Amino acid sequence: MESYGSGLRRVFLLAFCVAGIWAAYIYQGVLQETLSTKKFGADKKRFEHLAFLNLAQNVVCWIWSFIMIKIWSNGGNGGAPWWSYWSAGITNTIGPAMGIEALKYISYPAQVLAKSSKMIPVMLMGTLVYGIRYTFPEYLCTFLVAGGVSAFALSKTSSKTISKLARPNAPLGYGLCFLNLAFDGFTNATQDSITARYPKTSAWNVMLGMNIWGTIYNMIFMFGWPSAMGYNAIHFCKQHPEAAWDILLFCLCGAVGQNFIFLTITQFGSLTNTTITTTRKFVSIVVSSLLSGNPLSSKQWGSVCMVFSGLSYQIYLKWNKLRRGQKKRKST
Repeated sequence: MESYGSGLRRVFLLAFCVAGIWAAYIYQGVLQETLSTKKFGADKKRFEHLAFLNLAQNVVCWIWSFIMIKIWSNGGNGGAPWWSYWSAGITNTIGPAMGIEALKYISYPAQVLAKSSKMIPVMLMGTLVYGIRYTFPEYLCTFLVAGGVSAFALSKTSSKTISKLARPNAPLGYGLCFLNLAFDGFTNATQDSITARYPKTSAWNVMLGMNIWGTIYNMIFMFGWPSAMGYNAIHFCKQHPEAAWDILLFCLCGAVGQNFIFLTITQFGSLTNTTITTTRKFVSIVVSSLLSGNPLSSKQWGSVCMVFSGLSYQIYLKWNKLRRGQKKRKST
């Protein structure tokens, strides 16, 4: 009976994590799409300074992680020093800025789909640079994702969706997304290296260090000279308080979402987290299509299903690999 109660608690905890990640990031996606496409106020002006969202997110997550360390990590002693994240902070500043700027040129569903193809540059680099040989199922996953993204990009976008974009330009938009993925790859590798050197580093330590440097770099970029875009962004928010409120909610969603991601990884492992976040991306595309007025053609829906079939198959392969490893450890 005790094991039944324990299992039930874990089911409820998993459901809590799924609901938290989905709610935080789906709503953040809605806000991101609103800020990139909506015309605010009586003067019908767009918020053109999308990179400002990254600075706002850095500041909120910096404060949030500092509070979490003080509450849960006994002051955060023993982790990697904050200054060790300076190089990862550079790529983590440039990459997301490119990803969010892409929303000026392509729709939100297209951006989500393009950024879901992280495995493509990873496998290309692994094959061409490091000579890694992948299995046929792994190549099949990559083919499905690459084929789906390509088919979506080549499909005709509805005129309603195009009319909402600031400057429609599909090649530039997809190019920015793939550069975002390339920079993310370097960021992740650097974070892994730092964590390996400082094993006591917690997720909150990483979040604090990355956001300190992100704040520093973005402050220089946004306010480093008199005509920098940060001043224009602040002026726009003063004229349009609705946009300022959306930006604050956007940042809070990111911080809350990080909480649920860390909880999921701690309690259930990174593979469970990958499964939850992958399905969340699919739901985000559905929500965008239904609520935000981004109608997708049957060919585009086919492309979306193709991409997420590849991602789902990749998760299935990882689950099988994990189970085989667990069986081997039990047998020995």
